[in-house]
Amino acid sequence: MGPWFTVEKIDGGTFAISEYKHREETHCYLLCGGDRACLIDTGLGVSNIKKVTDSLTLLPVAVLTTHAHWDHIGGHKYYKNIAVHENERDWLAAAFPLSLEAVKAELTKSPCDFPPEFRLEDYRVYRGAPDTVLRDGDVIDLGGRRVRVIHTPGHSPGHCCFYDETAGYLFSGDLLYLGCIDAYYQTTEPALLPGSVKRLREYSIKRILPGHHGLDVPLSIVERMESALDGMAEEGLLAHGKGTFDFGDFQIRV
Repeated sequence: MGPWFTVEKIDGGTFAISEYKHREETHCYLLCGGDRACLIDTGLGVSNIKKVTDSLTLLPVAVLTTHAHWDHIGGHKYYKNIAVHENERDWLAAAFPLSLEAVKAELTKSPCDFPPEFRLEDYRVYRGAPDTVLRDGDVIDLGGRRVRVIHTPGHSPGHCCFYDETAGYLFSGDLLYLGCIDAYYQTTEPALLPGSVKRLREYSIKRILPGHHGLDVPLSIVERMESALDGMAEEGLLAHGKGTFDFGDFQIRV
């Protein structure tokens, strides 16, 4: 059995750490600056991601959370410095909106060759008070590398994208990726998605690095996603229960 995580080098100081063996195909990203590093999301939590980041850098690592859904916070337990948007502070600290049984059902929904150290009976959703509360426009300085917080609600109340001002990378979390964008949960607000995508116009994006599935996301997806969402809004389709709408390399489920 090969390693659970796949590590792909984006550039000399940026690494994608992926869980391709699971249907979610989650991606976490390690960004190294001159003084410290950050890890954007920590994945499913079925294997120790800190062993991977420790093998890639000796810098202190802080965790930046795109949003506090179970598949993005599973490895938070391995780190001491956790940041999340203020709107989801309570999700981390006390009130995750999905039961443990429901999370386990999602985790094991499809056949998966989990790593040998994983025990479903021991699996828990991360709970802990964040060390840092993020707000829109905050900048994290890693030492010669600045990462800006962009609050992009819709998929969740505190969803954030992170923009690497130095490299021009957009870490898009679950706002956009290739595949089905889910906005049908009770905690989602589909009507907020068009405004969140429009915010990306403000940034000179050179590469999009998503939270799930393929890493080769075309820059054109921003404009196409905006157009798709605007069209759905005009037709009154950005509301729960309207169904799944196909736009080629991405779908929107509300």
